[in-house]
Amino acid sequence: MNGTGYAGTERGGLSGLSPAGFDSGGEKTWLTVSELNGYVKMLIDSDEVLSTLAVRGEISNFKHHYSGHLYFSLKDGGGIVKCVMFSSAASKLKADPADGDDVIVYGRLSVFPRDGAYQLYVTALTQAGAGELKAAFERMKKKLAAEGLFDESRKKKIPVFPERIGIVTSPVGAAVQDMMSIIGRRYPPAEILLYPAVVQGSSAPGSIIEGINYFNRVLRTDVIIIGRGGGSEEDLFCFNDEALARAVAASEVPVISAVGHETDFTISDFAADLRAPTPSAAAELAVPDSSVLARRLRDSERRMAGSLSSRLDYLEARLAAAANAPVLRSPGRYIDLLTDELMSLASRNDAAAAAVIEAAGSKLRVGAAKLEAMSPLAVLVRGYSAVTKDGRVVQSAACLRPGDAVKIRMSDGSADAVITDTGTPEHA
Repeated sequence: MNGTGYAGTERGGLSGLSPAGFDSGGEKTWLTVSELNGYVKMLIDSDEVLSTLAVRGEISNFKHHYSGHLYFSLKDGGGIVKCVMFSSAASKLKADPADGDDVIVYGRLSVFPRDGAYQLYVTALTQAGAGELKAAFERMKKKLAAEGLFDESRKKKIPVFPERIGIVTSPVGAAVQDMMSIIGRRYPPAEILLYPAVVQGSSAPGSIIEGINYFNRVLRTDVIIIGRGGGSEEDLFCFNDEALARAVAASEVPVISAVGHETDFTISDFAADLRAPTPSAAAELAVPDSSVLARRLRDSERRMAGSLSSRLDYLEARLAAAANAPVLRSPGRYIDLLTDELMSLASRNDAAAAAVIEAAGSKLRVGAAKLEAMSPLAVLVRGYSAVTKDGRVVQSAACLRPGDAVKIRMSDGSADAVITDTGTPEHA
């Protein structure tokens, strides 16, 4: 080996090593690659500082192996180190980290002898800054929102008058007692069904999903309330489960989510058809207040009675006015009045017709006089006569010839004649 190092003899192993690479007898020595890697591993594993580390950096090249192991790199501006987190430790995470996450990993540094590369063996991992739970919550929220799981358009309306209400929660504790008390007081007709579920820990999401399915497929209800009372962020984190959120969104029965206090928000709240700030508020949102309904019914009854009374008064007034009408009190007199009015109309109609006829006759007489004045007969009355030949008036002597037969018409008769001479130069 060149430089300062350690070497093994032909007998193998790491005994009798010297810094110069030779044993005390001057014999040439060496190490196999696996022996070298094993020796480096031994050195690193025996270092107390490297056996308990907390390292902060940004995750890159993240891979979740089918075996459950997590493989990734941790980097900052000046370097990078490989990391592995075995399934036994990874199963304790609330959610997988992702590339770009700023994290703090806890574990030890060691060497993987086969590759001769050192890496961090991570036993725990937390998000730096916002915290692991919050970061996991934001990732899940972003993912499901991108799928449209939280869209208002897909949310179902809560029935106004539910007959059967399903509650999925822990059977013990103040939350369930408050919900049942409020529903029973506000709306006694409603039937309340409780599905006892685990609402904390790793088994909670599956238990709550079973309750939702039960009230959808086995004992159908009109509305479902899921939730629990207050608790820490870790206590409520089971309501951020992806499978639970999808079951809430897929429920055919409307779901009200009521988890923790008013300031607590979970993924189930966003997936539900309605989010209630507390379990008690969920009970109030699920059913109407029967006392308010009764008051509204009484108000409606009073308004209807008042409206009906006013209508009856109006109709009675109209009936009284009609009863006092002359036609009903003295029908004969009313008929006489109508007869007089009819006769008056007939008289006016006759007068108008006579006036029209007189005017028309006057125009006719004027026209006849004009025609009479233009008539040839009027000329004959004044002593003139008209000569016609073959039925046509002779207007000129040039139209006649000796021997022509003509008719001479006078005002009082006519005479036939034969032309002997027209007196024209041609016949002079």
